[in-house]
Amino acid sequence: MERIAIETLPGRAGPPPIRVGGATIEEDTIAREMQYHPADSAGTAQLKAARALVVRELLRQRASALGLVKEGDSDFEESDHAIAALLEQELDVPEPSEAHCRRFHATHPERFSEPTRLRVRHVLLASAPDDARARDAGYRLGETLVRELQASPERFDEFAQRHSACPSKEQGGDLGWLTSGQTVGELDRALQHLPEGLHERPLASRYGWHVVSIDERIEGRELPFEQIVDRVRHSLREQATRRALRHYLLALEAEIGVEGIALDDDAAGALMQ
Repeated sequence: MERIAIETLPGRAGPPPIRVGGATIEEDTIAREMQYHPADSAGTAQLKAARALVVRELLRQRASALGLVKEGDSDFEESDHAIAALLEQELDVPEPSEAHCRRFHATHPERFSEPTRLRVRHVLLASAPDDARARDAGYRLGETLVRELQASPERFDEFAQRHSACPSKEQGGDLGWLTSGQTVGELDRALQHLPEGLHERPLASRYGWHVVSIDERIEGRELPFEQIVDRVRHSLREQATRRALRHYLLALEAEIGVEGIALDDDAAGALMQ
């Protein structure tokens, strides 16, 4: 049966209290915990914080039942030691075999490859995304700069210092070596497909137009299994631990009882972080 959020029912003054077994997780405790769970909204951060506290309380109560922590002990460091001992005792995480590691490496080569590296210079012609006139003027200036650079490549430093709105203008527009994810998304995606040399037209981003030169491009390569076997084994062990911890927490939720909130499929996420 689907669980309805009680706080949305007519006439309800506020959200229901969250209880784990006989313990209540107070609202001020959740509020203090929220700082450790950044999110795109306060509601999401509050939910993540509440679930993290529920997970911790489930584990604390189980550790107490096994005599690993004294009932009522509020010392967080002692509780952490007890929880670590509990998981070591009760969590069964199989060690991945070499055959499993080799299959995982062969199936996910992109996770164990050296990324493509680009040595990039640019001139940023700044304009806001909603300023059509400035965007048009910036693009036309960019086209002019590209034509002049095609005739006189040595002027790139000069144009960067004169026109660029990026701090890199002090280094002639040099952004250094970049890999995927190190610059603004729309520019990053375009850069990954460019050959070496001056690009023939300005590239758009939320900040304006970029006159771009790829001075050097070193293609990524798949790393041999023998070189990264420890990374592969660590990835598989982490996945297995997350699965085992999730099943364990859901079993504790059913056994001990949780009211006011339900653990989700990523119940183990906050604890593993």
